[in-house]
Amino acid sequence: MKLAELREACKARGLDTKGTKAVLEARLATPGAEEVANTIVYEPVAATVTTATTATTATTASTPIEDIILSSTPDIRFRLGHCLKSLETVPDDSVRTIYLDPPFDSDRNYTFSVDSTLGFKDKWTGDEYERFITSVIDGCYPKLAKNGTLFFHISAERMWIPEKILRAKFRYVTPIFWKRCRSKNNVKSKLGATIDILFRCYKIADPLFHLVHQPKDEKYLANSFKNKDERGNYALGHLITEPTKKGHEYSFTIQGRTFAPPSGWRIPKADLDILAADNRLHVPKGLDAKLYKKIYLHENPGKPCTDLWDDIHSIGQGSEGRKYPTAKPKKLLERVLLISTDPGDWVLDPMCGSGTTGAVAAALGRRCWLFDSNPDVIPIVQSRFDHSTTITSADAASGEDKAAEAAE
Repeated sequence: MKLAELREACKARGLDTKGTKAVLEARLATPGAEEVANTIVYEPVAATVTTATTATTATTASTPIEDIILSSTPDIRFRLGHCLKSLETVPDDSVRTIYLDPPFDSDRNYTFSVDSTLGFKDKWTGDEYERFITSVIDGCYPKLAKNGTLFFHISAERMWIPEKILRAKFRYVTPIFWKRCRSKNNVKSKLGATIDILFRCYKIADPLFHLVHQPKDEKYLANSFKNKDERGNYALGHLITEPTKKGHEYSFTIQGRTFAPPSGWRIPKADLDILAADNRLHVPKGLDAKLYKKIYLHENPGKPCTDLWDDIHSIGQGSEGRKYPTAKPKKLLERVLLISTDPGDWVLDPMCGSGTTGAVAAALGRRCWLFDSNPDVIPIVQSRFDHSTTITSADAASGEDKAAEAAE
């Protein structure tokens, strides 16, 4: 088929029409939402879950319950059912951030403990996994606001299939490296796996972004803030552009000495004048030394966040209690949402597990959709909040209408 014919065929099936010929052919070869919902299921290990406070027997994920929403507030909504069907209830362009933590294609079953049936299967055959991830990304894409961000969580060992799919769909895809745990002392025949990848995906070059800070390294804190003046201890901040780049060109005189770095300055002269007037410049004693700005310890919020997150540990190595086999720490979701959302924004977690995303969203004043096909997670998600209410189909539809209105 020609490219124009492929686009028409995609349009007829309600699929995205953007992409190369190969991408469109692959998209058409992927089953639609109804087919996938009936053939590829994110299956719980068993249909019975026992927690410390609740024992629930429910239907399996192969017969999803599409008309039940559980929520602690009108702004935190949980829907039980296959994510592709549940995504149909979310208005297009209404979600600022999507956090997607799907199965990793790890060829194993995950359970809460050796004597528990709480968990899910992560075993796939042939190209099932690739078709599944493609269908989920296709379903999520139109729900994401133009300046929104999708975070796709995957292990470093299994990242290649999702990365290929994400790069075919999104114009911008950048990896964040999460060092989820410390060294693996029990590994003998391979390198210890300590890294997960969060692919940060967005549609435009400048999506909503808020700078957050990571804690300073203790060794850095102990060795860097050794200078002191009447304000307090301070470290030295660079003012001169590195030699491989060209900065602002001007000379600057202070305390009878003139500085004119060949590569230029990092900031305009007006900004340097302000620092000098406020006694925030460190004038070196050495004749060949560089001019620095003062970075005070008591004013320092930490280092600007990088793409290496090595300051958040997995639940197994932290103080947070685990509620689900593959649950992620609250601090990880806090950083994701603080970077990419404003208060009041809608967040979406299509495979929510124990509902960590919803709990963090509520604490930060965000609104959240939570979906999962495993009925065993219902009492676990409920436990994240003070109370839960079951909303009837009519009430659910009314709530979705309100969501649509909020998105307009």
